[in-house]
Amino acid sequence: MCKADKPWFVYLLECVNGKIYTGITTNVTKRFQKHQSGKGAKFTKSNPPSHILVSKKCDNRSQASKMEYQIKQLTATQKRALSSEWSND
Repeated sequence: MCKADKPWFVYLLECVNGKIYTGITTNVTKRFQKHQSGKGAKFTKSNPPSHILVSKKCDNRSQASKMEYQIKQLTATQKRALSSEWSND
């Protein structure tokens, strides 16, 4: 199975300082481990993640990227509400 065949996910991480990070990946657990090790993204180097809030499967990378962009426009409060909504799906 090539990477193009793998499902893509949008994920939200809660950082130790209460900030929320949004990203996309094909493997949420592996990506979270990279963020925790300080190699995931510039944002999570200075805002270490404590846990995965939620993830949502997307049909493809394009859909995941568009959803990520939309979520990044939200406030932390709105992201938490979205996280709760996704958790109840």
